[in-house]
Amino acid sequence: MGQGQLQGGLLWSYLGHGAVVGPRDTESSPHHPAFMEYTSQVFGDVTVVVRDCPSWDLLDSDWASVRSVLEQADILVIKYSVNDKLAFQQVRNGYAPRLRPLLRHWGVPVILVAVGARLHDEGPPCTCPLCASDWSSCVPHSEGLQLSRDLGATYLELPSLNHVFVGRYFGSVLEFFMIQCLKQKAKERPDKRRVNKVNEPRPPHLEQPARLPPIRVEESSFSQDMQWLLERGVQFADVAFFAGDSGKELGWAHAAVLCAVSPYFRQLLLGPKSRERPQSRCVCRERDGGPHSLLSTWDGGIIDDMPRPDGHMVGRLSRLVVKDPLLCLCLWETLMFLYRGAWEWEHLREALEEKLKNILAVAQLMERIRSFVGLDKGSRETPSARAAVLGPQTLVSLFNSPLYSDVIFMVQGKAVLVARCDVMAAMFSGKYAEARSRVVPIHGVSSDTFLSFLEYLYTDTCCPASVLQAMAVLVCAEMYQVKRLQHLCEVCVCAYLQSMPSRELASTGISVVRLLRRAKCHNAEQLYVWLLHFIANNYLIFSHKADFLELSEEEREHVERLRWPSRGYLQELSEYQQRRRKLRKSRCMVM
Repeated sequence: MGQGQLQGGLLWSYLGHGAVVGPRDTESSPHHPAFMEYTSQVFGDVTVVVRDCPSWDLLDSDWASVRSVLEQADILVIKYSVNDKLAFQQVRNGYAPRLRPLLRHWGVPVILVAVGARLHDEGPPCTCPLCASDWSSCVPHSEGLQLSRDLGATYLELPSLNHVFVGRYFGSVLEFFMIQCLKQKAKERPDKRRVNKVNEPRPPHLEQPARLPPIRVEESSFSQDMQWLLERGVQFADVAFFAGDSGKELGWAHAAVLCAVSPYFRQLLLGPKSRERPQSRCVCRERDGGPHSLLSTWDGGIIDDMPRPDGHMVGRLSRLVVKDPLLCLCLWETLMFLYRGAWEWEHLREALEEKLKNILAVAQLMERIRSFVGLDKGSRETPSARAAVLGPQTLVSLFNSPLYSDVIFMVQGKAVLVARCDVMAAMFSGKYAEARSRVVPIHGVSSDTFLSFLEYLYTDTCCPASVLQAMAVLVCAEMYQVKRLQHLCEVCVCAYLQSMPSRELASTGISVVRLLRRAKCHNAEQLYVWLLHFIANNYLIFSHKADFLELSEEEREHVERLRWPSRGYLQELSEYQQRRRKLRKSRCMVM
């Protein structure tokens, strides 16, 4: 191949005038002498070495030498003329099967280029006998595309080798593979670490701030509190159960809890109006004999001032006569299931099987209990079926509802309050005025704060809207000795403060030091320790505030010991900056 032949080649057209033909003697070039080798510069400073094979016949005459050259290639370019179908068929049938396994093994990117304009590019090929001979001499697009798929190559068609087609189409694809090749070589090349100069100062190392102490919250005791209410809260019960055959007293319960968990008890005890149960509706449903109705097994009645086992006579009591023998026998297990949230179906089944010793009787009673909680007959206790009656969420309807209330708090369901709060249990159980009064005054607590406190007692959740509201609920929880709510408020305060960015902490009107004072005053020990660490971790922000001087001497020593950044780091940073100024006269520095 001479200089004139190379100027008409594909790669030579892409490289342009910058290509330089290299030596062809075997001593200076270790490659096959038949290959024409030339170099050029791309991307400004990247050297490209091209080894051009003059003929496919080399694969037959000297395959070992050709293979040694191919093994060292980073990119392989194969071109053919679309107007020489015989040569294309020789490449496809004779040489492509030999190259295919090697290309797959090496993983070298391949570009297959079809050069030339077909005779019938202006439309679909003609099938008449006069044109078939002309068409058979061209390589159709489909055959070139199929060959590229067999070789795993990128397929291009160039009508001519002018600078437009070569630079815009072929050059873009070739440069893409060049960039990928350079990235791969950069990964394989060992990292060149910059050696620091002898006199270059090293910046000081900044340690991470001390980790904030965690706030520990007790596990929820909601189910245990409701179980205590059923077992020992007889003083506040307003529903009495009696056996239908003997009239024997079976137990006591609380209408508010039963109505909140069970729509059946809600209709039976309350009816369409508060404290009224129409007997006519029960009789009609009993006559209908619907599969979902259990009203035929009960007979309710309202009795005023019914004496209780402890001698108290307070409020109106409902008497329910249980006519079903299975319910009479397992009434305690049924009530316990309802009180604990109406979702422990497996525990209920085990308790009934142990009590009844009869699988058929257990199935019948389970169907009636499903009707209590509003499930259809034959339904299973899936998560979606019990989602409406799950744990503390069963008492959501009781909260702040005049329909079930039996106590009113005068602020700027008594039974649930007693079960959830020891202070209220003493208030309503002792000889205090609140035990016999329906209206209870509350002093020193705002209405929103006390409403959030009551919401926790009923739902076992607490979601204050701000730091100040969380602190107000914390004070109320400390007043009524509800430790878990106090810890939940501590977690809320910490979460709100940690979510504030540094700029907001510097400009906020919330005094963290005063929050520290309130936490210490109201026995929030975990929050007190956490706030001290929080002030120390943001020392540069809080040390410039006026209320920082309100810290006691002991607290200030604790903050100074844990402060971040430390005094030693700031001193080292100042010395480092001075050394940098001496070495570099420029005043502009980026660290």
